[in-house]
Amino acid sequence: MPHPQDAPRATSRKRSDRMLAVLAMLESGDSVTLKDLTGALGVSPATIRRDLADLEEQRLLVRTHGGARAFASTSRAEVPVRLRDSQFRAAKQRIARRAAELIPTGPYSVAISGGTTTAEVAKVLATRPDLAIVTNALTTAMEIASRPNLKVIMTGGVVRSNSFEAVGVIAENTFNAINVGTAILGTDGISAAGGATTHDETEARTNNAMVSHAQRVVVVADGSKVGRVTLAKMADLSQVHVLVTDTTADPDELARIVAAGVEVLIVDV
Repeated sequence: MPHPQDAPRATSRKRSDRMLAVLAMLESGDSVTLKDLTGALGVSPATIRRDLADLEEQRLLVRTHGGARAFASTSRAEVPVRLRDSQFRAAKQRIARRAAELIPTGPYSVAISGGTTTAEVAKVLATRPDLAIVTNALTTAMEIASRPNLKVIMTGGVVRSNSFEAVGVIAENTFNAINVGTAILGTDGISAAGGATTHDETEARTNNAMVSHAQRVVVVADGSKVGRVTLAKMADLSQVHVLVTDTTADPDELARIVAAGVEVLIVDV
């Protein structure tokens, strides 16, 4: 298996931050000019053109003469995991540490879905003895597979290029064949109305299989995900026991989630 450092990721954190900033400028649906982008981001036109070419290849925007415009609903598009790795990083690390505290000591089994926040949880758990970790996320498996103190179980399945997650019937069959103490679930949105949701319906079915065979479900989501509803439901709120988020989350939405019976843990950012 490749070393964790070989996992697919953005060329650099600085570049991924810049590309996320480009997408943010397109959230209103308007076009932006090359002059606007170079002025706002403080880089050369050649650098911006390379970024725009990459983002267009991923169908996240459309290049125009002298700039770019949003591709369909870019503001609600699924940002590839290699860019998400640097987004809200400090909050995700604190959320991960708090979520890891919920895992009891001693022999225990944990399922971990794909996502950048769940990957941070896996990093925290990597030093724990006697853990069995089941995951369908290639990046997470590569991060922890070299740890002799862990038993790492990787599902099969079809790998999604945006998230590096194995999904589909093979992955679902793996989750259906086992039982775990806790499932750590990443999400693109969590709300009282929509439950825990994601952008891809096949990924949602796979994660629902994981959730259905866990004694406890912990959702980890930075504040930007709270109150957001995306395409496909992974879990009803009735299936979620704990939400770990941060202080940027909408307090009114958190109150509605608590009223639905979910324990909410909030970390400072």
